[in-house]
Amino acid sequence: MHPTASPYEPLSDECLQACAALDAGLSNRFIALDPAGYFLIKLDRAAGELVAEHFGNGINAKGLATDPDTGEVIACRGAGPRTPDAVYRGRTAKELGIALTEGEASHHPLSRLDHALYLGRELQKAERCLIEGSDYVQD
Repeated sequence: MHPTASPYEPLSDECLQACAALDAGLSNRFIALDPAGYFLIKLDRAAGELVAEHFGNGINAKGLATDPDTGEVIACRGAGPRTPDAVYRGRTAKELGIALTEGEASHHPLSRLDHALYLGRELQKAERCLIEGSDYVQD
């Protein structure tokens, strides 16, 4: 066997379909928003970097994100542009994740573990798209 060859078989189509169905179901659950804000993740292909723009928000009694200045509910799609509170950049998901979570705690733009896990998954996906040259769409 070649030293880098894996002795394992890839997942079957049936298993891949079951995993996709599981993820789709989990994506439809209620998600409590992070009071520290939210991120829009983008690719800067010219610089070869992942970009995470952080936006502050409030959360109203219905659990919806609100503009901290106006109190208006922030639309998921079609809303006017907002200016990010901070922009983080990294060449890899790991580099950007470290910038978001390590160092002085008062500067962490995350307050929920589930939000940090979500960002980790999204940054890995964005990194793969950057490497492969494919389109990245944030979940």
